[in-house]
Amino acid sequence: MPQLSSRITTLNEGGSDGWEVFYRARALVAAGEPVTELTIGEHDIGTDPAILQAIHDAARGGHTGYAMVPGVSALREALASRITRRTGVPTTPDNVLITPGGQAALFAAHMAVLTPGDAALYIDPYYATYPGTIRAASGRAVPVATRAADAFLPRGEAIQAAARDTNAKSLLVNTPNNPTGMVYPQETLKEIAQACTDNDLWLISDEVYDTQVWQGAHVSPRSLPGMVDRTLIVGSMSKSHAMTGSRAGWLVGPTEAIDRLIDLATATTYGVPGYIQDGALFALEQGAELEEQIAEPFRRRRDLALSVIEAQSTVKAIPAQGAMYLMLDIRATGLSGRDFAEALLDDHRIAVMPGESFGKSAAGHVRVALTVADDRLAEALHTLCSFAETKARAHA
Repeated sequence: MPQLSSRITTLNEGGSDGWEVFYRARALVAAGEPVTELTIGEHDIGTDPAILQAIHDAARGGHTGYAMVPGVSALREALASRITRRTGVPTTPDNVLITPGGQAALFAAHMAVLTPGDAALYIDPYYATYPGTIRAASGRAVPVATRAADAFLPRGEAIQAAARDTNAKSLLVNTPNNPTGMVYPQETLKEIAQACTDNDLWLISDEVYDTQVWQGAHVSPRSLPGMVDRTLIVGSMSKSHAMTGSRAGWLVGPTEAIDRLIDLATATTYGVPGYIQDGALFALEQGAELEEQIAEPFRRRRDLALSVIEAQSTVKAIPAQGAMYLMLDIRATGLSGRDFAEALLDDHRIAVMPGESFGKSAAGHVRVALTVADDRLAEALHTLCSFAETKARAHA
């Protein structure tokens, strides 16, 4: 066949990324073996039946034709109002583009700000799709390393240096953070904003976990001085409303950028199904009570998980402040994150993600998703810690 484009063939550079653990776990489950899966950020509840009914009613009511490409007006208005209320930044429907999930918003944002070959920065460790998304937009993906000693918070000087060295055009950040669970504090956000203004960077801010904050407060960097006209916000119903499969997301930014992004959406996704948008609008109309109801199990499990980790000394926890994950330092075992995860799956049928799956900075760590019932989570973590202690003794 004719040659495929380099854009496609280089999406996943670097060979193995450690996701084999996840695929092995799924294969074991398919074969009928009991596996405790603590891998991906998928709620252990389904979408609320009332939301599903709203989607059903909208579809049965005829909202199955082409929807307006920028999004249903009522949904854009609801999101603009919500964002204004939550961030303090005046936002209108013209600042909002509805997308097929947060991932489509990430891609569209990079398409908007990168000319082919431009360098685009992102923080390591990172959500697994980030570098591939940048490459798909014909950008050069440039990680900015962080340190476990800093709880994986980025340092302003590291961003400044990377921006200068690569002549970068954009920076992608994520708070509350997947995979680390950190909520970026005000000082970190100020350093990020300073680096963006000093180097004339676009900031792409992934805020899909903004309803899952257990400690501190989420601050959208778009609200910082000088940032509203250089920031694109990625949002989604996936985590806040347990609607991962509905693919309802959005992008928020300056009207001039959103106007151009509507052109891109016309040439790519051609909008989001109207009945899905109606379901998303219904979900938003249920207010903070529903969002808190969906977030509460992860708050409870975070506290439970930390209590297990704090009762021993081999495994250390990054102090998770948000999102549905816990990043665990298992370097005392002498194993890489991948080797530890593979062995834990082999010996105990517990599946966790290697830190290396999320970048070089998280080597020697594993990520645990808090996505199973409390008793199963506690049992799995006790087993994980005992397993780590055995490996650490053998390593000593």
